Amino acid sequence: MCYYTVFAATTFFRDEFGLSRFQVGLVVTTLTLGYALFLLPVGAITDRVGERRTLSLGLVGLAAGMVLVAGAPSYALLLVAVFLLGSVYSTAMPGTNKAVYDSVQPGRQNTAMGIKQVGVTGGSGISALLVTGLAGYLFWQAGFLIAAGFGLVVAVVFGVFYRGAGGGSASRPDLRGLAGNRPYVLLVVAGLFLGAALFTTTGYTVLYVEESVGASVAFAGTVLAIVQLFGSGGRLLGGWLSDHLPGEPQTRIGAILLVQTVASAGLFLVVARTSTAATAAVAFAALDLRLGALLSVYPVFVAWVARSSIAVDRAYWWFPALNTAVGTLLAMGGIWRVYTITEAL
Repeated sequence: MCYYTVFAATTFFRDEFGLSRFQVGLVVTTLTLGYALFLLPVGAITDRVGERRTLSLGLVGLAAGMVLVAGAPSYALLLVAVFLLGSVYSTAMPGTNKAVYDSVQPGRQNTAMGIKQVGVTGGSGISALLVTGLAGYLFWQAGFLIAAGFGLVVAVVFGVFYRGAGGGSASRPDLRGLAGNRPYVLLVVAGLFLGAALFTTTGYTVLYVEESVGASVAFAGTVLAIVQLFGSGGRLLGGWLSDHLPGEPQTRIGAILLVQTVASAGLFLVVARTSTAATAAVAFAALDLRLGALLSVYPVFVAWVARSSIAVDRAYWWFPALNTAVGTLLAMGGIWRVYTITEAL
C-alpha cells in the first residue's frame, strides 16, 4: 500500500513541482532503483536474521518514507524521498517469498504465491483510491499520511503475532553458478521485460488516462484500482492453474508464462489505441489480468529452475534485483518516448 501510493500520485507530482512526463518517469525510476539496489543485501540479511525482523523494520521504514515523500519541498528532495521509500520496500520480496517457500508444500506454492501477491495489488488499489479520492476533499498528501499510519499499525501487529522459521547462516550468493545455469539466465532476461511492462503499466496509468483519454484524476485513480483488482484475479488464477494443470511443472508453468506473455504484448497495443474512459478501463484491466497471472508463477518457476546451482531462497531475491534494476533503466530511457509517440498515433 505504501510503496504504490507513488504510482497513484504521479499527476500530483507533476502539478506540484511543474514536472514534464520524463521527470515524472524519473520519480518512478528512482523509486524502483532504490528497491532494486537494496534487494541483494536485504535478501542476505533476511537469510541470516529471518523475515520477522526485516519485514517489521521494513514496515516502519515504509511509514517513515511516506512522511518524507509527503513533506518533500522540492523535486530533488522528492527523488531522495522516493529512493529511500523504495530501498525499505526491498524487505518485502525476500521476506514474503521466503515465508511462502518455507511454510507451503511444493504442490501448493504457486497458489500460495498468487494469494500473497494479491496483497500487493490489493494495497495498490486501495492506495489509488485513497490518494486520488482524498485529494479532492483535503490535500494530495493526505493519502500518504494515512497510509503511513496504517504502516505503523501493521508493523506492530506483524512484529507481535508473526512466527516464522527464523534465520540461519548466510553465505555469499553463487553468482558464477547462476551464470552457468542457462535456463535460469534466459528466465532472468525474460524477467527484465516483465518488470518493465509491470512498472510501465502501474506507473503511467493515472497520467495516461487523465491526459490522453481526458478523464478526471479521480476516475484515473479508479481505473488504477480496477487494474489492480483484475491483477489480483490474475495472480490467483495463474497460481491455481500452475498447481492443478496436468503435466510436469516445467511444462505446465512454462506454457502459462508463454501464453500470458504473448497475450500481454497484444494488449499493450490495444491500450495504446484506447480513446475513451470506458475502453481504457477495460483494456488496462485485461492487461493487468495477464500480467498478474505471470507474476504469480514466475518467482516459483525461477526458483525451481535455479535449484541445481543455488539455494532457492537466494534465487528469490537475486532475480528480482537484476530484473528490477534493468527494468528501471528501460523505464527511464524509453517510457517517455513511447508515451509521446503513442499520442501522435
